[in-house]
Amino acid sequence: MRVDDLDDRTYADIAERQLADLAAIGLTWDLTEWQSEHPRRYDEVVDELAARGLLYECYCSRKDIAQAPLAPHAPQGAYPGTCRNLSASEREARRRDTGRPPALRLRTDATVHTVNDVLHGEYTGIVDDFVVRRGDGVTAYNLAVVVDDAAQGIDQVVRGDDLLPSSPRQAYLARLLGYPEPTYAHVALVLNADGARLAKRDGAVTLSEIGVKRAMEQIASSLGYPVTTPEQMLAQFKPGALPREPWTYRP
Repeated sequence: MRVDDLDDRTYADIAERQLADLAAIGLTWDLTEWQSEHPRRYDEVVDELAARGLLYECYCSRKDIAQAPLAPHAPQGAYPGTCRNLSASEREARRRDTGRPPALRLRTDATVHTVNDVLHGEYTGIVDDFVVRRGDGVTAYNLAVVVDDAAQGIDQVVRGDDLLPSSPRQAYLARLLGYPEPTYAHVALVLNADGARLAKRDGAVTLSEIGVKRAMEQIASSLGYPVTTPEQMLAQFKPGALPREPWTYRP
């Protein structure tokens, strides 16, 4: 079990409650690993990429990126390469003008990368020059999860399909670092009655509010299973039969 707690919005007490909830519905694991305990693991990879000449400093804010003209066929939000080829004097000027430490971006050679997903088949997505270390020194998600998956021997990644667009970047980085590419399965999300991602503002949505019995009934319902225990659901489980459409939660 890994807790991705590098983000400054992650709080240990919330993570502990999530772990307790998983245990309450019958999930077990060997040990719990916290990302924040392994800074050297990420630093070593960043140093390796820098030594290979694959990183560059970026002084762009989110506003800068949003307002910059995109390359042809690039999706909204893709990095336009503003700081990619700055000279040393130009970098110094950007550093002076912005007054903030730079992020580090990966200098990618590909524009797209294709992954094979159990539910979505072949998915080809953009691979722009994405951030591997933020300006505040925190390792970026796209690098941390790739390094952790390799360190932990993770060969199957199952997560919400809102993260499918991130997979080509992560698979590209894994290949660049010589790591085996995991098998991906991006599953449909749980939505509220308005069709938006389910959140705490939607009312009673935590295990303590719903109760274990009712939560298991809802999990089984979302999968189309008539049974409600983890063991019974596991006996019926077929990855290819997972729902492709979002499931709407109704209190």
